[in-house]
Amino acid sequence: MTIWSFERARTQFRKSGCKLKFVFAGTPEAALPSLNNLISSQHEVMAVITQPPAKSGRGRDMRRSPVHELALSQGIDVLHPESVRDLESVLRTLKPDVIPVVAYGQLIPETMLTIPEHGWINLHFSLLPQWRGAAPVQHSIWHGDSITGATTFRIDKGMDTGPILGQVTHTIDPRYTSGSLLGILADSGSLLLRQTLDALEAGSIRGIPQQHDLATFAPKISKADSRIDWCSPAIEIDRRIRAMTPTPGAWTMIDTGEDGTPISIAPTLIDRDVVLEPGVISVVDKSVFVGSATYALELTQVKPAGKKFMDATDWLRGLRTEVVRLF
Repeated sequence: MTIWSFERARTQFRKSGCKLKFVFAGTPEAALPSLNNLISSQHEVMAVITQPPAKSGRGRDMRRSPVHELALSQGIDVLHPESVRDLESVLRTLKPDVIPVVAYGQLIPETMLTIPEHGWINLHFSLLPQWRGAAPVQHSIWHGDSITGATTFRIDKGMDTGPILGQVTHTIDPRYTSGSLLGILADSGSLLLRQTLDALEAGSIRGIPQQHDLATFAPKISKADSRIDWCSPAIEIDRRIRAMTPTPGAWTMIDTGEDGTPISIAPTLIDRDVVLEPGVISVVDKSVFVGSATYALELTQVKPAGKKFMDATDWLRGLRTEVVRLF
């Protein structure tokens, strides 16, 4: 049994005269490249499963998921139950050959895993068994990984524990945010997912068990996780901010001598020539710097509560009171 790489897969897979019938399960924008890729493949999409419409935006209007909108635009039937359990009888009637999954947002009950012949095939945005869980891209940047990737695997009863079918690797640029890295992995992962289905159709691939003793975990990011600790080294602060950009957004508190108020922080720039006490703000050569446990970081853009992101210099100039520090 072997795990094939993305590059090797380009020449390894053969096209057969048959095609797989599939139901696609996914919800956010990161799932769109995969759905688009599979729609354009030789395989046949029977329907799409996605999360139900939810309130979003300032107006709290009901909005369909990105996958829902794409499916409708392509004339594909959309299933959006409150619980995926409600679809068991529907899927047994449809009898798909495989169900590819990309960030669907619900756990698949064990009783439903055997409905498709080839199982539920998940595209996960890490090199499993590293970073199992809800936020693999954020955690890979936050913890300073130099390499990441995407993995296709067959879902089993565990959390991202099933046998691996394929992987693609990608170097993490030191200026990537979780948003930019997710976009890259969503694109390359969509090709990996399509090639995984090709290989399942051709019978040229088998899963290989994960090395569970090497597993690391990427739980959902909390508000506390995204708060900046200015007493940390500059490189750790930089990673945390990029990991939380664009969602949920890195934030800190302003100490103006009164009650602190929250403010969001965009990715910063480390300046080894400027040293300040942790959290202390200073203007140097018309740029705004804040201190850390090591070097200072240049603030590029900030977002006061209820406002849009603005240049840090404009923000500081517009304050009615003097900022003492960030904390």
